[in-house]
Amino acid sequence: MASIRERARGALLGLAVGDALGAPAENLTPSQIRARWGRITGFVAAEPAGTDDTEYTIFSGLLLARHGSALTPAHVEAAWHEWIADRAEGPFRGAGFSERGTLENLRRGLAAPISAQHRHAWSDGLAMRAAVCGVHAAGRPAEAARLAAIDGSVSHDGEGIHGGQAVAAGVAAAMGGAAPEAVIAAALTVVPDDSWTARSLRRAVTAAHRGERAVRTAVVIGGYPWTDLAPEAVALAFGAYAAADGDFRDAVLTAVNMGRDADTTAAVAGALAGATQGVAAIPPDWASAIGPVRGRCLPAMKGRHVLEIADLLAPGGDGTGTETPRARTPETVPAHTDAPPTPVAETVSAHAEAPPARTPETVPTHTAPPTPVAENDRPGSGAPPARVPAGDEAEADAPPTPVAENDGTGSGAPPVRVPACDEAEADTPPVPSPDWEGGTGTGTAVPPLIVPDFVPDTAEEPVPAAVQPTEAGGGWAPPARAVRAPGPLVPAVDPGDDGNEARP
Repeated sequence: MASIRERARGALLGLAVGDALGAPAENLTPSQIRARWGRITGFVAAEPAGTDDTEYTIFSGLLLARHGSALTPAHVEAAWHEWIADRAEGPFRGAGFSERGTLENLRRGLAAPISAQHRHAWSDGLAMRAAVCGVHAAGRPAEAARLAAIDGSVSHDGEGIHGGQAVAAGVAAAMGGAAPEAVIAAALTVVPDDSWTARSLRRAVTAAHRGERAVRTAVVIGGYPWTDLAPEAVALAFGAYAAADGDFRDAVLTAVNMGRDADTTAAVAGALAGATQGVAAIPPDWASAIGPVRGRCLPAMKGRHVLEIADLLAPGGDGTGTETPRARTPETVPAHTDAPPTPVAETVSAHAEAPPARTPETVPTHTAPPTPVAENDRPGSGAPPARVPAGDEAEADAPPTPVAENDGTGSGAPPVRVPACDEAEADTPPVPSPDWEGGTGTGTAVPPLIVPDFVPDTAEEPVPAAVQPTEAGGGWAPPARAVRAPGPLVPAVDPGDDGNEARP
């Protein structure tokens, strides 16, 4: 059985490997991936490297290494200012839409949780970095989820928080030696049963035994122009992990070849499987390709390595896993010329609007987020809410180019219309997001939020035994809880053919 240190290294190195493997496939459909590379079975980039997913993981890991379970939103906010917002940015301008929205709010003097109230608070930007919370809180999924909510309070809200909590709890359970079924159950335990995240996750793991195409059909929002939806990305990652029964290579490659936000889905699947099997399960040629991050997104993180963070966060730090995780003092974080020490809560005084440090009990649980509405559904916009028709299997879900700044300001521009599309024959590449390795976005305008219709689950039935909590290898198993799952999705045709994809 892998030691706690081996699992910690497996989780974070697995995340970085998945990130680097998935980066070239980001925003592509499976048919586009097959047209370019066949099936991806290894690195397809000449110089594989992690993206913002890995760099933000290191950022959050350093915060936890310094503050441990005493972490507060004030600590997180101060670090965002010191390490990101108040610094000269790299070419990725702080990463994706959710991070850029957060940075803009912080620079305007807004403080958490108001800084997280922007149009992309539902993104997978917290989920991509939340594995460190699970590594720190090994065997304690509820604590991992609490820390993820604190980390995300500066940048995310609602479903964005739920996605991060699911990842953190799943990694924590795996770090404690749980089997894949209990890992999935732990993730479901910490998010509201009726949330979009929980519904998507249940659909994904229910479909997992039918393969990656069935998983994708069960959760992908066909035709939606952006791929970083937290409920979708997290469900795809857990679906890949379940389909592979926790095997590292299979889980990561399944996530990569499903496309969409492939760097994040593969990173999360890699973290889950790496924590489950330990660092020895990562193929040596994949592991050796991962070096210190380049700082392309967060210059302050340049030169850091994920294994450094794993060794800082592993309970006990000696590979035994017998010592209870504790808050680490600033001296435990190695000095690094490109990453200044994390400012303590007192440094928040430089920002007048920053709230006082809150105790863990004051952190919102995000149990009932309001249903978001489309940004172009404001009075006087002259445009009706965006409607997203179901696409055929949506493997050809290349989004249309959205009308610039159609954000309800009265421009009169019509909403983006997404026609139904056929599976593999849409050759037009999707609109790249700014945090795509190969993207061409300039980051000069944040697109409007276009939220698809919410369709409530109707016929639900108990979760199959395969995803119920179990004791495994002396590891952690979540408390008994009634977790509901929808009945199997019935595509319009056999899963092997084209069919309609799911709605939230």
